[in-house]
Amino acid sequence: MIVRASEMGLAVRARRLELGLKQQELAEMAGCSTRFVHTVEAGKPSVRLDKLLDVLGVLGLRLSIEGPGA
Repeated sequence: MIVRASEMGLAVRARRLELGLKQQELAEMAGCSTRFVHTVEAGKPSVRLDKLLDVLGVLGLRLSIEGPGA
């Protein structure tokens, strides 16, 4: 389970590399800037959720919210 933005950034980067994508390629596929992809991978704690979901979708990842005791 990922609980920090830095951990999400590492997961995004690992998946991007696993798929053999460059940051620019991912950005184009997700409809965002290369700078945004870099920002996510760097673990910035405040990013636009809609763009983040687009990036995760391209990578085949998803964001999940769980309640207490989950």
